[in-house]
Amino acid sequence: MSDIEDVVTEEAAVLGPAGSALSVTPLVEEDDVVAQGAPVACLRKEPDVCLVAPIAGRVARISLLPGRRLSEIVLFREETSDGPERHDTARAGEVPALRQLMQSSGVWPLIRRRPFGGMPARHETAAAIFVMATDTRPFSPDPRRALAGREEDFRRGLAALEQLTDGPVFLCGTDGPGGIDVGKGQGRLCPVRCGVRHPQGSAGIRIHQLFPAGIDAPVWDIHAEDVAAMGSLLATGILPMTRLVRIAGPALREGRTVRTHPGADLRQLTQRIVAVGSHVLVSGSHLEGHTAHWLALRDRQITVLPREETPAPRHWLADALNQSAKATPAIPTAALTHAFGAALPALPFIRALSAGDDELAMRLGILSLLEEDIALADYVLSETGQLSTLLRAMLDRIETEFAA
Repeated sequence: MSDIEDVVTEEAAVLGPAGSALSVTPLVEEDDVVAQGAPVACLRKEPDVCLVAPIAGRVARISLLPGRRLSEIVLFREETSDGPERHDTARAGEVPALRQLMQSSGVWPLIRRRPFGGMPARHETAAAIFVMATDTRPFSPDPRRALAGREEDFRRGLAALEQLTDGPVFLCGTDGPGGIDVGKGQGRLCPVRCGVRHPQGSAGIRIHQLFPAGIDAPVWDIHAEDVAAMGSLLATGILPMTRLVRIAGPALREGRTVRTHPGADLRQLTQRIVAVGSHVLVSGSHLEGHTAHWLALRDRQITVLPREETPAPRHWLADALNQSAKATPAIPTAALTHAFGAALPALPFIRALSAGDDELAMRLGILSLLEEDIALADYVLSETGQLSTLLRAMLDRIETEFAA
């Protein structure tokens, strides 16, 4: 573990979970000094659910979009005399108090629900929970390294998660030197051994195969390192804000693994290892990540890519004729089947997305999937995000129809 550098960036940002535009009420003002883990904003409709400061610092900027939707709250690092925010865990053995603790301390936004994505509603109960102790994306950090020395916290967090559902808690991992020994399980804990090739460690693929999400049967997933952080919170009253992050990509002189925090400044984390030349910083892997300034709430990868020169724009008519002449059918291949983890029929699913056939897509399992789960299929088809865009549009449409 000696090659892992601990880095707290001089600037950091409080961001909402990916895939959701949160309407918030700021709990701080610009120039306030806040402790690490202190709440800085809460949801307008669910004020018990808080977003917390990843570092101790001074509030530099609060950026809200129309509708008081959160863009970012930027902090300048500044130590406080009182130390990290401490929470009362005396009654955390009771389910209502446990949920309240998770929502006030910043754990709740680390949980992702399916269908549709985003964090669970305040009173939502999961039909099942998936703990992802594996990550098969290229260059992802090894979960075993993230949990080394924290096994007791991890077990404590797992036990707490079992209280939040009447269904199973699936622990997805791999055995052997490259993964976590998932064991035999006890109670509602169900160990699942996953392969090491992507997307076999994708949460959506595992959910679709083992416990498909439904409109009235939401399924949650959470990273194993966040479960260990939750276990530490229950033991000490302090939520650890650190996470293991891998920095990789073709525009680097060398890769690096660091222990940093959500909302970290990507420029500071990469400034000494980027190769000469223009580059792009991506929060996440090169398959599904997005260009960013800050490390997203759930991401554990930073990818540095060479900046591609933008070609000169062509006349719209010539461009339209050129695009219409391109035939890009989805051809059934072993690579395409593998891109969906051999968990669902690739061609029928792609046709349902392309045709906007919501009913067929729901029968095939779209309610268990999010964009990252089919990012490899986009890569195989060289579609540069087209399938992911279609999937998000369909999920939004289904959500709107069922909410009406």
